[in-house]
Amino acid sequence: MEYNKIKTVGVLTSGGDAPGMNAAIRAVTRAAIGQGIRVKAIYRGYKGLIDGEVVEFSTQDVSGIIQRGGTILKSARCKEFQTPEGRQQAYETILKEQIDALIVIGGDGTFTGGRLFAQEYDVPVIGLPGTIDNDLWGTDATIGYDTSLSTITECIDKLRDTATSHERVFLVEVMGRNAGFLTLNAAIAGGCEAAIIPERASVKEQLEDAIGNGRRKSKNSSIVLVQEHAVEGGAKTVAEMIEKEHPEYSTRVTVLGHLQRGGSPTAYDRILASRMGAAAIQALQDGQRNVMIGIQNDDIVLVPLSKAIHQKKDIKEDSWQALQTLSI
Repeated sequence: MEYNKIKTVGVLTSGGDAPGMNAAIRAVTRAAIGQGIRVKAIYRGYKGLIDGEVVEFSTQDVSGIIQRGGTILKSARCKEFQTPEGRQQAYETILKEQIDALIVIGGDGTFTGGRLFAQEYDVPVIGLPGTIDNDLWGTDATIGYDTSLSTITECIDKLRDTATSHERVFLVEVMGRNAGFLTLNAAIAGGCEAAIIPERASVKEQLEDAIGNGRRKSKNSSIVLVQEHAVEGGAKTVAEMIEKEHPEYSTRVTVLGHLQRGGSPTAYDRILASRMGAAAIQALQDGQRNVMIGIQNDDIVLVPLSKAIHQKKDIKEDSWQALQTLSI
């Protein structure tokens, strides 16, 4: 296909929702229409692509959504898309709707499916990193991360009012899939005693550091953040470990759950999503394919989907050291 001849793009959101996805949908739609390209909105992610849930969007369809959380296109996990038969059905929808290129907004799973689909059917795919986990390699930030981080910090601030009134260790379980970015940075922002994350030492060692920090400060209450997959059973398991090893401490567990995904996106996430959405259309016009739109040092960059998916994004060592220093 001659990419400068692209006449119609499809856009979908897949996987877990993230604040700012609507801003990205808006940007893709308006940037495309501004360049004379039609936009086909695909509802319910890859499942909708298989089932043919496709509607043509105008600029009016994305009016008034930049401030809304979630995704107006809905999202769904789709096991069928993991099969050759499912992807064949999806391609039949692509042909029927005369979609020349696909823009997918989501995380690791979304990009994995999009890359495989592009390889099998020679459909140009551009990925926009929409995930609160911030775990995709090649981009400093993902759409939704800043909002989620702010939400978690606000919850910590409220918990601290109770924590200072009781002699307890408060354990707060935070999302993040297999990465500790939300947990670590929320711990810094919330002034917490520790963050238990999968990228660092054993949970027991991290826990002893947390208890030690509290003792050195002569505090009888502490707030410790626990990444949901840092240990099997999450914060509940950590609470049991504390009460077994340190019976002098009483623990309370708070699981934030899907609160972390909700809410109106911050200004940063709205701007990031808007820049990335516009850049996705420009990338297609420039002949790009199978790339993720990322941001590095506040510059938009193009990252091969294969690298975004398969290369591990590392926790910043200075952030980890800052938490250790400030919690003493």
